[in-house]
Amino acid sequence: MFPLGFSVSGSAAIVFVGIFLAFSTAYTASANGFERVSDANSAVDEEALERQNTALSVANATYDASNDTLVVDVVNEGTTTLSVNATDLLVDNTYRDDYAVRRVAGDNSTDLWLPGERLHLEVSTSTQPNRVKIVSGPGVAVTEVL
Repeated sequence: MFPLGFSVSGSAAIVFVGIFLAFSTAYTASANGFERVSDANSAVDEEALERQNTALSVANATYDASNDTLVVDVVNEGTTTLSVNATDLLVDNTYRDDYAVRRVAGDNSTDLWLPGERLHLEVSTSTQPNRVKIVSGPGVAVTEVL
């Protein structure tokens, strides 16, 4: 056998250190990527659960021709607390955010729409609409034909 010189031993050590550094970098990157994917999957699962626990029903949708006002009352029948600001109203497929009145359980200042509470909306419109749709923050919607 030929004795190994320093150059062979030194180059082998450098190669092994390089492999170790490359593996540790690759492991860190893959672990961070896996953690991000796992967090995203958890967020999707939480949003799906929130949608499943959200239910709306239209208690009243009437047009008052004497003062050109559409009155809509919607009840939060699910178990999810909803945001009033994240709730949208569509009147004949037109987005409406110009509420004359928007209140929950008689309170004009709250943004919380708790389960069992009624959201009261009033908007001005010159003609009687055919359909209204209310869309909650999680994406659950209810439609009422007038």
